[in-house]
Amino acid sequence: MIKCVALDIGETITRDDRYWSAWADWLHVPRHTLSALVGAVVAQGRDNADAIRLLRPEIDLPAEYEEREAAGQGERLDESDLYEDVRPALAALRDAGVRVVVAGNQTSRAGELLRALALPVDAVAVSGEWGVAKPDAEFFLRVVDLAAVAAPSAVLYVGDHPVNDVYPARAFGLSTAHIRRGPWGNLWADDPAVRASADWSIDSLTQLVDIVSG
Repeated sequence: MIKCVALDIGETITRDDRYWSAWADWLHVPRHTLSALVGAVVAQGRDNADAIRLLRPEIDLPAEYEEREAAGQGERLDESDLYEDVRPALAALRDAGVRVVVAGNQTSRAGELLRALALPVDAVAVSGEWGVAKPDAEFFLRVVDLAAVAAPSAVLYVGDHPVNDVYPARAFGLSTAHIRRGPWGNLWADDPAVRASADWSIDSLTQLVDIVSG
């Protein structure tokens, strides 16, 4: 029985439009150029940060993050970055008596911004604070600890990315849901391996309420 729903962040609860647009503006390249490169590296199964490295092979990403923050062009996140189904779905899950946590591969700054949105969740955690990122098994061990459940199978991990979300979560014993959302979610939504690894395939977070209730 599902006792906790844990959700990925980027392209699961938040749109990545602002994130990539800000990088394109900072690097002084057309937004479409960077967007196309993101799609290319995604299709190749590479880390999405490789899109930036294709433009600037010598770039030091952590240092560049600091420069952006110092210049007042750092990370931003507000209500407009949330998908429309996020608040109603998360609130409905909590009303159903399920613990809800958000945990993804984001910076510490993104974690602060997410908490400032006061989402109807029990906890928010990011890899930048944990010092470990998906798909590392240690990340999912921490998710289970955060879920406060007796067994990993009582946690339903929801995400759009097979390699970072569905496959490692399943390997660690969590229940899994793959969402058709964003470039990763849409690209692999009907892939047989993804369908086989995900306990559920969904198009909206609102479907989670029926899943945990059933």
